[in-house]
Amino acid sequence: MCAQAAIQSKSALGAFGRRLRARLDAPKAIKALAHMLARLVYRMLKTGKSYADAGELYYEHKYRDHLLKRLHKQAAVFGFQFTPAPTV
Repeated sequence: MCAQAAIQSKSALGAFGRRLRARLDAPKAIKALAHMLARLVYRMLKTGKSYADAGELYYEHKYRDHLLKRLHKQAAVFGFQFTPAPTV
């Protein structure tokens, strides 16, 4: 139930869950998010530290940077090179 609620939230966990739900079906995404929540709770209990959510925008920027890095590597394999487009 926590995972279902987390998918609707404006947090990094919610963004992660929505990205999984778009790629997988909803029950698998909820199960994966519940597993992530269980690992977070275990880590909090083990270390005694509190959870600090970085936010939805931080997660989206981090994911975007990961995709760009992967695309640069794939382009290099095929002999292409990316150049930034001029902004208007």
